[in-house]
Amino acid sequence: MAYEAVIGIEIHVQLNAATKMFCDCPNRPGDDPNTNICPICLWLPGAVPRFGLETLEKAIQACLALDCEVQPRSAFDQKVYYYPDLPKGFQLSQHHMPLARGGWIEIMDEKGEPKKLRVHHVHMEEDVAKLVHETEGRTPVSLVDFNRAGTPLIEIVTEPDMRSPHDAMEFLKVLRTQLRYTGCAECSLEQGTMRCDANISLRPEGSSRLNTKVEVKNMNSIQHVGNAIAYEIKRQTESLMKNDPIVLHTRLWDPEKHMTTAMRAKFAGPCIPDPTVSHILITDDWLRQMAAKLPEMPNQKVKRFVQQYDLMHDEAVQMSSEREVSEYFEAVVGLGTSPRTAANWIVAQLLPAIKEHGYAFSTSPVTARRLAGVITLLEKNEINSGSAKSVLAKLFETDQPPEEIVDRFGFRQVSDVQALALIVDQVISDNASAVENYKNGNKKSIGFLVGQAMNVSKGKANPKFLQEILREKLT
Repeated sequence: MAYEAVIGIEIHVQLNAATKMFCDCPNRPGDDPNTNICPICLWLPGAVPRFGLETLEKAIQACLALDCEVQPRSAFDQKVYYYPDLPKGFQLSQHHMPLARGGWIEIMDEKGEPKKLRVHHVHMEEDVAKLVHETEGRTPVSLVDFNRAGTPLIEIVTEPDMRSPHDAMEFLKVLRTQLRYTGCAECSLEQGTMRCDANISLRPEGSSRLNTKVEVKNMNSIQHVGNAIAYEIKRQTESLMKNDPIVLHTRLWDPEKHMTTAMRAKFAGPCIPDPTVSHILITDDWLRQMAAKLPEMPNQKVKRFVQQYDLMHDEAVQMSSEREVSEYFEAVVGLGTSPRTAANWIVAQLLPAIKEHGYAFSTSPVTARRLAGVITLLEKNEINSGSAKSVLAKLFETDQPPEEIVDRFGFRQVSDVQALALIVDQVISDNASAVENYKNGNKKSIGFLVGQAMNVSKGKANPKFLQEILREKLT
């Protein structure tokens, strides 16, 4: 029997509000343990939570970016469970009355076709403390860091619309881009500011029913999410083929062993309306103000880049992948460079160099002018593409403008026809075999001869002129 996967994911996103959700303690990951704490986030008896407006604004921006229907009234509940990182015994979350319902994200499926994946709801909740497991001598101990306790989260719960690891991975990529565009969150699985759980079940192909699902946790990269789902589909398929029942439970992804392992039985504690935090009432007028603050979103930007700059669709997608990249691209183009050339240089040269050397990406007007300067020199034939790459590398090492770098390091292109003709004569003389091959119809030999001429010129010759002179002399 053929089976198909039914997949839904739950994504916790840490909002980058300046303070925690219910107190004024800094929301600052990475600080020394237990330095950003107060009676409220320590959950001391008698401490009353105070909901922060910035958390609501950031959460609303996320909901609007996902085309969700923001609810006029939402409220917090006490999600009751007992664990060492939650000593008060409950977590403030929105179970019965979430902040928003509905919404969707469009991805490209494995055939390259657009596919809408629906969001069921978005709710806010406070994060719990962090357990740190260490060993003192031979005795393992668990320490609690309350810096994370009370940090503001939204949880995005999807409909079970995904059918493959590809769907889930693409959803997370698009989601991350959408939320980063709004500025409400950093969305890093690696750093823990975005966390994903996947629910996977199988059913006979063509069926519409929902069967018993298994939850998978502990995935700290988008690739891990895809790998974990793929493994779980394989594991459940093998179980069904052997007539072994699928049992509702939670599993952990082990990235070293590339497998999921059983963690615990699935449980859901009671959710009781919380009496200490007031209901959240959202007016249409305030919601319109929040919508007006949304930036141009990636899908809108892709369409505009295709129309305004004549980019190919894939190029427009690359230039819209991050808000900073799109702003940098438009800054470079605004200085008079060709949009297609600018896009190519940003994708093929600048971003790989930044990643390789660990440079910080800057969208400042100064850095935009420097790249535009390199492209302008290239388009004016003052440097060739090889020299342009060398100039780009030097930009990371010095504050000098591109023109000064070209002159200082001798990168200026040789376009003098007489000088190039002398180089061509030498190459023809030194490579009689390649010359004979070209004259006998092997036109690819011209590439070899141009390469030899570039070597003679130490990379400074204009390759276009070299090829023209070579063809003329060999005709």
